[in-house]
Amino acid sequence: MTSRHPPVDDWATDFDHTDPAWVTDPYPIWEELRQRCPVAHSDRYGGTWLPVTHELVSEVAYDTEHFTSRSVVVSEERPGPDDLPAPIGLSPPITSDPPFHAMARGMLLPAFGPRATAALEPFTRDLCRELLAQTEGRASFDAAIEYARHIPVRVIVRFLGFPQEDADRFRRFIRLVLEEVNTPAEDEEREAMFGELDAYMDAQIDDHIAHPRDDLTSFLIGAEIGGSKLSREHVRGTMILLMIAGIDTTWSAIGAALWHLARHPADRRRLAGDPGLMGTAVEEFLRAYAPVTMARLVAKDFDFHGHQLKEGDWLLLPFPAANRDPSVFESPDAVQLDREKNRHAAFGLGRHRCLGSSLARMELRVALQEWMARYPDFELSDPAAVTWSGGQVRGPRTLPVTILAP
Repeated sequence: MTSRHPPVDDWATDFDHTDPAWVTDPYPIWEELRQRCPVAHSDRYGGTWLPVTHELVSEVAYDTEHFTSRSVVVSEERPGPDDLPAPIGLSPPITSDPPFHAMARGMLLPAFGPRATAALEPFTRDLCRELLAQTEGRASFDAAIEYARHIPVRVIVRFLGFPQEDADRFRRFIRLVLEEVNTPAEDEEREAMFGELDAYMDAQIDDHIAHPRDDLTSFLIGAEIGGSKLSREHVRGTMILLMIAGIDTTWSAIGAALWHLARHPADRRRLAGDPGLMGTAVEEFLRAYAPVTMARLVAKDFDFHGHQLKEGDWLLLPFPAANRDPSVFESPDAVQLDREKNRHAAFGLGRHRCLGSSLARMELRVALQEWMARYPDFELSDPAAVTWSGGQVRGPRTLPVTILAP
């Protein structure tokens, strides 16, 4: 993504998470800010704050009095206090505030339990093998475009009970919501695509009402909170949440892990030679290359460690920066496949910690297991050709690799 904003001159006073320097390599920026000012500010997007230490990120994540989750993606369209339905929000439970949040999240827990994740693993493994078989005999190909990006979208499509041929449509929606955040709020194409997304979801809801089956959409249609069925808006919003939160994020995590292994032959050969390392390796890849930065809106004016936050200000929650904080993680910039103490924040902190963390872990683990079984030795074809997504989910969007002969 190319930023539509002018280049950043000073990260402490004018940061922009869509700036090309941030998109390419945000880690030195966060380290600089930890040294200069652990809370940065920018007038962009109507006013945005950025804490970069683990302690401050955690404090905000647990503070539901001063920060609201009514909107979790920073964009040019900053909602006012009456623009979004509180405490439910547009995509519950991630956009819900207490006390409704606990009810909405609790209702979903059975759908994301171990049995549901285990039921999707055979499909995920067969899918990975199918994708890899399509690359057989080729010396070079793009691991992001031809492998990583297909896995989570097709898993989520199956989880929701949608037609597999609609997977490409989902990617367009995700790019709109997560990457095109610096598009002007009044952009007609953006508004039209949101309308198209709502219409698609409504059609799926109607089809599932007419033909119930064993999937998440039918689960939501039949679910209740406080003895009442969920509204259509609630069902649609949660479906959209799963689509957005479950696809781009896992695609990014798989791609980043492959990018690391392609660049570090010692780690690659160690993991290929010792598959028992996969458990801790997955957690370390999640820590070191956590893809997700969330956002909050300031609920009311207050002083935050000497900074005067105003109602309606944006605040970015960079969980990837928290995972690189040297006060919490020893040698945080070093990837250690056998790191034992690893309470990372890749899936968030506080009440909104990711419900789908088990599903994402399974997809990442299976994707790496199947890749390493097929291609234990590989490298980047051209490091300069790797591109990264911008916005609040960061991961490789092009990842050309060359398979090395055994």
